[in-house]
Amino acid sequence: MPTKPIMITRPPRGTQPSDRTHTGDTTPAWQQALARAIRDPDTLARELELDPAHLPGLHAGHTLFRVRVPRSYLARMRKADPQDPLLLQVLPQQQESEEHPGFVADPVGDHDALAAPGLVHKYHGRVLLLTTGACAVHCRYCFRREFPYAEHNASQEDWAPALAYIHADSSIREVILSGGDPLSLSDPRLADLVRRLEAIPHLERLRIHTRLPVVLPERVDNQLLNWLGKGRLHHVLVLHANHPREFADPAAAALARLRARGITLLNQAVLLAGINDDPDTLCELQEDGFRHGILPYYLHLLDRTRGTAHFEVTEQRALELHQALHARLPGYLVPRLVREVPGEPGKTPRWAGL
Repeated sequence: MPTKPIMITRPPRGTQPSDRTHTGDTTPAWQQALARAIRDPDTLARELELDPAHLPGLHAGHTLFRVRVPRSYLARMRKADPQDPLLLQVLPQQQESEEHPGFVADPVGDHDALAAPGLVHKYHGRVLLLTTGACAVHCRYCFRREFPYAEHNASQEDWAPALAYIHADSSIREVILSGGDPLSLSDPRLADLVRRLEAIPHLERLRIHTRLPVVLPERVDNQLLNWLGKGRLHHVLVLHANHPREFADPAAAALARLRARGITLLNQAVLLAGINDDPDTLCELQEDGFRHGILPYYLHLLDRTRGTAHFEVTEQRALELHQALHARLPGYLVPRLVREVPGEPGKTPRWAGL
């Protein structure tokens, strides 16, 4: 989830980006950009001047988990470099078809924690609402790449069962919108859901987990900013960037617009072999994020999802890398190194000093 290449022109500095790509077109620009995303592995290779014949597993991996790459994200990749760290996050590989002990379809226990359609209740005081199965980008390490969204669609009954569950449990203080990616939904749909959540008196915070401002910066438009951060709930946006180059323009401009609205921005990353498993890259990720007004949140050990074993960094190496971050960065720039363990009351720290 082949298109013709397009030319994207940036507005002059100081102007606001338009929410429409073409005059008179009522489709938001971000939805048009999403429609132009690359959904074919041969097109992905060709755009980056790579020979598909030299990319083993390209088509087999695509069959298991479909390619989807926004062109604004593609533009930040180095051409003719099959080891580019952004490319490796979206490139199907031969290893995805290999079976490894301990790598399963649901490594984090989402199914067992479903309290209502699309509503995951694992931890005290907060619930996670799977708003959609759609994403702007298909990351090859995705821990929900096999999740049966069609069977657990929270919106199928207009959110009613999920909202009723939240309303009935006064211990719930925070709702986390996840997916898929919640910002894949239209603004009217999201704004309506948020208004209904605001009507539940014991809720205090709304957290949105999203990768779209990083991989599809067009999503941060005036329509989104018209409702995001407003209302009585405190809004927290948890971004997902694994490599400092992901913060480059046009993502940087989108992040500046979010920051200007006073949105709390956090970043969670996944420790990935060949992508960010070295101290220099990890330090730059935290420092560059902070330059854009983002505080580090989590550094996740890989969720052991079937088809992702080639991304795994050993726990010993992860501890060494985390120790290096402690030695080189101020404490507020050091993310918590964690693993999600099914049945535990929260993320499990993997560093004794946390």
